[in-house]
Amino acid sequence: MSKTHIHRVDVHFGDCDPAGIVFFPNFSRWMDEASLAFFMACGVPPWRELNKTRGIVGTPLLEIHTRFFKPATYGQTIEVHTSIESWAAKTFRHRHVVRRGADVLCEGAEVRAFVMRDPDDADRIRAIPIPEDIKALCT
Repeated sequence: MSKTHIHRVDVHFGDCDPAGIVFFPNFSRWMDEASLAFFMACGVPPWRELNKTRGIVGTPLLEIHTRFFKPATYGQTIEVHTSIESWAAKTFRHRHVVRRGADVLCEGAEVRAFVMRDPDDADRIRAIPIPEDIKALCT
């Protein structure tokens, strides 16, 4: 079972479209922020530190799926509840539930991989097996 981290977001006027509704890509941005916040809350060092010490560049996004239920607008505070739904050898599935109080605004799922630079081509990255110590911090 994964830990769950709650990432709070204050919605600003600039996050909204002309109708005053949060522009949908902002939910993806907040889920991406919540992904990093999840790992840091679990005790995983920032990616730049892991890059220096272990060569791990981060966890780029491979797949995303989002379902929207209710809108949000500026002046509201929302929460992104993030957990890891499943682990595979080199990938994991992050689950995000965006709430405003008891209301679920949207749900998102992301497939991400742990990656490092390819030793044969520094311009490329390659997926690596998920480090067991990082997995243990998150469960």
